[in-house]
Formats: sequence, C-alpha cells, structure tokens
Amino acid sequence: MNKKALLALSIALIIPVVSYFILKTESDDAVIMPRRYFADSVVTRVVGGKTTTDTVWHKLPDIRLVNQLGDSVGLYDIKNKVIVADFFFTRCPNICPVMTKNMAKLQQSFSHYNEGRKVIDSSIVRFVSFSIDPERDSVAALKKYADRYGVNHDNWWMLTGPKKTIYDFAINEIKLTTEDGEGVDTAFIHTSKFVLIDKDYTVRGYYNGLDTLALAKLAQDIGLLMLEKDKKVKRNIFRI
Repeated sequence: MNKKALLALSIALIIPVVSYFILKTESDDAVIMPRRYFADSVVTRVVGGKTTTDTVWHKLPDIRLVNQLGDSVGLYDIKNKVIVADFFFTRCPNICPVMTKNMAKLQQSFSHYNEGRKVIDSSIVRFVSFSIDPERDSVAALKKYADRYGVNHDNWWMLTGPKKTIYDFAINEIKLTTEDGEGVDTAFIHTSKFVLIDKDYTVRGYYNGLDTLALAKLAQDIGLLMLEKDKKVKRNIFRI
C-alpha cells in the first residue's frame, strides 16, 4: 500500500469517532443508517383501523466454532456489539494478508476513545475471521497467524471448524454468492469482502477489504451502528 493510500486509510479510521460525536450532538436531525439485507417475510397488521407493514429481516443463525485460542465460541456469544466478519485462510499469498492488515487497523482504531468521562472500549466492536481452509488451519496455525498481524485476541476471533458448517454459513446465511459481485466459487470461497453485522445479527453491509474508500465507508457505518445501539440517544432515523 503506497503512502497516499496509507494516509487515506488513516483518515478513514478516525471517521467512526468523529461520526459518533457529530451524531450524538445532532441526533435530532435525520440520519441515513446502513441498509438491511434479505427480508425473510413481510407482516401486515391492522391495529385500530390502521394498517401497518413490518419487514422481518434475515437474522443470522448461531454458529459455533473454535477460535485461535482453542475456545469453543458462538456468534450469539457476542451480545450488543457491532460485528465485522471476513473469510480468509492462513496460506493465502495474495489478498488475505492485505485484508488482515486492514482489519487490524480497524481493530486498533476502535480500541478505545473518550466521550467526556465515559470510556468506550473495544467491546463496542467484535471482529470475526472465518477460515475457508479449516482442514489445514488448525488452532495452532490460526494463533501463529493472528500473532503475526498483532491481533488482539480479546475481540478478534479467527475461527476453524467443519468446512461444511462454515461454507453453509457463508453461502446460505451471509449470502456471499449473492452480494459479493466477484463470482464466488461455492467450492472455495475466496472473497475480499468485509461484512458488517449489527447487534441483532442482521447483515448491514458488504465492503471491499482492499479498497481505501470502501474501508472509509465501513468505518463510518460502524460509527452509525454504534449510535443506533445507544438507546439513550434521542434520534430521528430513516433507514434505507
């Protein structure tokens, strides 16, 4: 990554903090939040003579795998946090190292910041990387890879487990083959996408993990979802 790209990425990584403070102080204004994807159904109700329509958005199911520390962990163990996920393998010679470095920068940018006396730490965001080569990506291999890139194990899981479980989750739940736009091979999911997931386990965005502008957008959207999860903020939000 050249100096210009590094500078752009560095600027992008301060966007979540700036966005959060701006939105906290101007929360009475309309804010466009990251869209939701994949409606499971539409429910129509008649209450007091008024007809309302509610969309039931696709909620990711729980998935239980093993992380780089050898712990059995599940998606639903992550509660009330924004999640950024990707798919990688430790032997990848091209896009995965770049994506891992970029996610590490995102992790560092959310490590902590101050809002008056209140400290908002890394528990706001959780990072999850699924191995697409789990048969060779053992716990030891994941730990070595994580340490190489300075991963904070407290809020970034690198996961391995049954290949079918991981691929079913990527294809049928996160729906990478639908949204990736890169012609993902269902036999070997090698994608550059970061996936943004909200506290209700609903997909809220797909971002090119190799593109500086896309990373800036992801950082901004994380900041917006941080606001969305703050129930104390009075807001008028229009969702698309």
